[in-house]
Amino acid sequence: MNDLSFVWLEITGKCQLRCSHCYAESGPGGTHGTMTSQDWESVIDQAASLGTRMVQFIGGEPTLHRGLPDMVSRALDRGLTVEVFSNLVHVSAQLWDVFSRPGVRLATSYYSDRSDQHEAITQGRGSHARTTANIAEALRRSIPLRVGLIDVQDGQRVEQARAELTVLGVTEIGVDRLRQVGRGVRDRYPDLSQLCGECARGKVAVSPTGDVWPCVFSRWMPVGNVRDRTLAEIITGPAMAAAQQQLGAQPVYARCNPGCCPSTMCDPSCSPSCSPSCAPANNCRPTGNCAPNY
Repeated sequence: MNDLSFVWLEITGKCQLRCSHCYAESGPGGTHGTMTSQDWESVIDQAASLGTRMVQFIGGEPTLHRGLPDMVSRALDRGLTVEVFSNLVHVSAQLWDVFSRPGVRLATSYYSDRSDQHEAITQGRGSHARTTANIAEALRRSIPLRVGLIDVQDGQRVEQARAELTVLGVTEIGVDRLRQVGRGVRDRYPDLSQLCGECARGKVAVSPTGDVWPCVFSRWMPVGNVRDRTLAEIITGPAMAAAQQQLGAQPVYARCNPGCCPSTMCDPSCSPSCSPSCAPANNCRPTGNCAPNY
């Protein structure tokens, strides 16, 4: 891979919530890792120089990192589109100003129209009401927003939640299933079957310790560390080549149902919450592309 269009920047492992299925196993006891704000700004600069069009700030909960406003500014100054994937439990006045800047968009996760069911998954009392209120506030401010519904347990009111979001005015809604990565592991270890088949194809993820993965869900496949080597060296290095070869053994068609064209690429802004994105979720767009699941 010598081009790069999309980069996940996992800037923290700290989160107010402790979602039962979190791919990153983040929570209140998490940390910002060993990457400094200067390290992150260097990665942003390197990504831009490699042709990256979009970066997504994730965690953990990225709004808990004090350096987020400066990182967003750095990315915008380098001509990148920015998406912040937040649980929207708390947004400060300063961050609303950041999110309202041209070129910035938001994404979040949602689980049910019932607060008890939503909070049983997030393990955060009051999280349903706060997230719902901040979804409404983002829409009021005309901030581009997409919401991912993650189906993680039997009897979950996913369709009712979709209806609720539609009434609120959300137009970009994706649905994904539980992926067995991180705390999502139930009866098997994470493996290639949990991935969409597009890892490392113009995309990489950078962790709070600087480790680089083909994507945020292939965390058992580190290909380098940005504190030791440049991003360019990593994405063209032998570890990445080996990972691409291994990932290439995964049938591309596995990421879509038979109604989708097997040669189409997932949306480059595929975005996680506490679950993998893109497919295999058997979820397709009218255009034939795999739907971005969250």
